[in-house]
Amino acid sequence: MARGATGTTKSRKTGPKGSPGMVTGATTKEPQPVDRHVGSRVRMRRMMVGMSQEKLGEACGITFQQIQKYEKGTNRMGASRLHHLARVLDVPIEFFYEGASSDQGSNGPIVVDGQSRSMTDFLATSEGLGLVRAFTAIKDPKVRLRIVDLAKAVALAE
Repeated sequence: MARGATGTTKSRKTGPKGSPGMVTGATTKEPQPVDRHVGSRVRMRRMMVGMSQEKLGEACGITFQQIQKYEKGTNRMGASRLHHLARVLDVPIEFFYEGASSDQGSNGPIVVDGQSRSMTDFLATSEGLGLVRAFTAIKDPKVRLRIVDLAKAVALAE
């Protein structure tokens, strides 16, 4: 805090980006890779529980368009919104960060590796979710192995 000419205390955090009191490196509000990752995990969980964007939006008191923006990572979510989504979707908050790792220990930036990202993207589609549900319903390990072999053969043929 700084003392003004009148003897009153003024806050130094008074202006836009780069003004005194702002934390270096925190000048952008643009979505980051972790925002897209968290959004795709919200989508995946919403689809897993069979909830529409409209129903999720109603439960959170926001529009389905806002849910779309969160899921795409276009808009960032605040902590209270993420907490509310976790309660509505019945998951711990940590669920949304699975697959995101810190590349410099607990104090480093969060980086989403490509493999985790593609898996999350796959599971966030209705086809991916349907495939996983059907596959996990198969109890015979030999049949499951044959399906994996079939999928690999099809992938190699393309």
